[in-house]
Amino acid sequence: MSKLVVLTGVTGFIAKRIAFDLLEAGYSVRGTLRSQSRADEVRDALRPHLSDPSALDRLSFVELDLSHDAGWAEAMAGADVLMHTASPFPMAQPKNEDDIIKPAVEGARRAMVAAQAAGVTRVILTSSVVAIEAKDKAGAFTEADWSDPAHPKSTAYYKSKTLAERAVWDFADAHPEMQVTAINPALVLGTPMDDRFGTSLELIERVLSGRDPMLPDIGFGIVDVADISAMHIAAMENDAAIGHRFIGSSATFTMPRIAQHLAARHPDRKIATRVAPKLMLRLIGLFDPTIGTVLPQVGRAPTLDNSKAREVLGISFTSPIVAIDRAADAVLAKQAA
Repeated sequence: MSKLVVLTGVTGFIAKRIAFDLLEAGYSVRGTLRSQSRADEVRDALRPHLSDPSALDRLSFVELDLSHDAGWAEAMAGADVLMHTASPFPMAQPKNEDDIIKPAVEGARRAMVAAQAAGVTRVILTSSVVAIEAKDKAGAFTEADWSDPAHPKSTAYYKSKTLAERAVWDFADAHPEMQVTAINPALVLGTPMDDRFGTSLELIERVLSGRDPMLPDIGFGIVDVADISAMHIAAMENDAAIGHRFIGSSATFTMPRIAQHLAARHPDRKIATRVAPKLMLRLIGLFDPTIGTVLPQVGRAPTLDNSKAREVLGISFTSPIVAIDRAADAVLAKQAA
């Protein structure tokens, strides 16, 4: 019987790719979702890509919610590994930051409690580089860095990922049998498994739309979703990963640089490439909450050290240009459909 992996938030952009790679590798997957009505969506997303469609026989589902206890015991029963990817991912700042922070932290704790109660000790957590790089530092960020929730860059999303990851490590400290690895992706692009990728590719969609006459000078690491999935599976299979965090980032690009590349590749589209003055962004941010969210990041382009993922997990990162192009192709294909 193949190893059973519980994959929370299986409808997500990253999780669907992980589910596919796990099934291709021969594992069994029990995906959690908020409604069983979306189970067919996941099956339909994976089926065309699987080398053997009968692999779907090793995919099952349990309905649960991050904020409630129901379903967790059923999800963990008989499992070997927990991959916790589920977490709120808003594009704009919420009116009440607890709407994001509370379910992320409570969901992480609830997942750990349920796993430990079921005797599932191996946990792979999908965190984020936002739990690493919201702090003032000269030089590259490494896995030893932790975001400061009080830092001006720490939006509700930054806080949610930082505090949720802290909660998992705190639980592991209190229960030494728990073998945790955290994967900390940068901006995840690449090819989605289907056209239901939510807010994950919204930045690329926004640039391609040309709706902004100018763009904020913000930078972020970029990583292909296939690489992030590979990191999860490599971490699960490699005991040397236990007790460690791993940054998932190929290279840092600014938003104008992304736009310049896409404008050159898609000359038929009116893609803005000019950099917006910060004062203008402040004014726009009064009416556009998405712009308001990124204001603290203007002028920042963090360098992220990915050497640990390359050396311990054996990851060869995809070029960020390739990841951008794959994401743009997916967005344009969805628009043309």
